[in-house]
Amino acid sequence: MKTIFDHIERIQGKPHHIRKQIAFGAAAVGTAIIAFVWLVSSVGAGTFALKDTSFAQSTGKEGTFTATGDTTEQLAGVGASVRSGASAPAYIEIIDAASSTSGQKKTEQTTIPF
Repeated sequence: MKTIFDHIERIQGKPHHIRKQIAFGAAAVGTAIIAFVWLVSSVGAGTFALKDTSFAQSTGKEGTFTATGDTTEQLAGVGASVRSGASAPAYIEIIDAASSTSGQKKTEQTTIPF
């Protein structure tokens, strides 16, 4: 069995461009091993795990929600899609509070070009 010094002497006898390839290859393998060990230990320790925190918890204040009056007219986003049904197309409804009447509301589809 050859020692490490025998391998080094054999590599020293090779041309410069081969020695350069071997040096870069050994550096790449060493870097890959170190990166793999670092990644496995970081994942195992939970370094990249998402924490269960929110802005309210980090500031020490809990969020509050106060609803006044009838909020069925103020539904937006998911609430509006649930109200209109899952098979209905999504739409945006703009209600002008100054001139809103309790009569019929006309909904029209809006296309936003990209």
